[in-house]
Amino acid sequence: MIGLFALSIYSLMQTLSPYEPDYQDQIQSPGVTIRPDVYGDEVIEVFYNVSDENSYKGTVKSLCKFLSVYNKTIQEEMNNKDCGNLTDVKDLLKGSGRTRYACQFTTDMLGKCSYDKDPTFGFASGQPCLFIRINRIIGFVPDNKTAATLHCFSTGKVKEDLGPLEYYPNGTFGMQYFPYYGRKAQPNYTNPIVAVKFLNVKRNTEYEIVCRVNGSKIINDNPHDPYEGKVTFKLNIKN
Repeated sequence: MIGLFALSIYSLMQTLSPYEPDYQDQIQSPGVTIRPDVYGDEVIEVFYNVSDENSYKGTVKSLCKFLSVYNKTIQEEMNNKDCGNLTDVKDLLKGSGRTRYACQFTTDMLGKCSYDKDPTFGFASGQPCLFIRINRIIGFVPDNKTAATLHCFSTGKVKEDLGPLEYYPNGTFGMQYFPYYGRKAQPNYTNPIVAVKFLNVKRNTEYEIVCRVNGSKIINDNPHDPYEGKVTFKLNIKN
């Protein structure tokens, strides 16, 4: 009996690919996450007082940790490739066998939202930067021709004007970062991110905000999943 069981397990293991899951049809469109991810009772809440450094010091520290993998030196040590503005990077990323290199994503792409430009990521000035990331799905490409784009807007019962926003880099998730080939084939892959800088939101006002990723293969209108193709959060900058 034990031998039969062992043989069955061995036979099963021989049919499984170490490079990709056999069953992934349940996830067709990626989720979207945000940093900082400070959770309140029901939703992410980015609340702080611009006059109180202690109210955002921990947030800045968590963002430094989150962005550390995107340091240029770290990306080079991981052997990730400088893809520039290329979109067709198959030959550049080809490794041995089924392995793949990955394109670099570095903090200098984040413009005014990089640590070098502002070590508080805008929190000290009341112009905070928030960082949006698409979750990984093996083989997923958001669009066959153009990159996925990000758009943030105010929602909720009181739709306060957010004022001007700046997106880095260019509010897009470049096509050179897709598809993702999986942890075994592409072990040093780092997710592309888009930074959103809020330039002039009203103080002492609670905003409910949606940041939505747009692409022909991205579902972002599912009312039952607030993180499929979009992320919802609240923002309140007090003084």
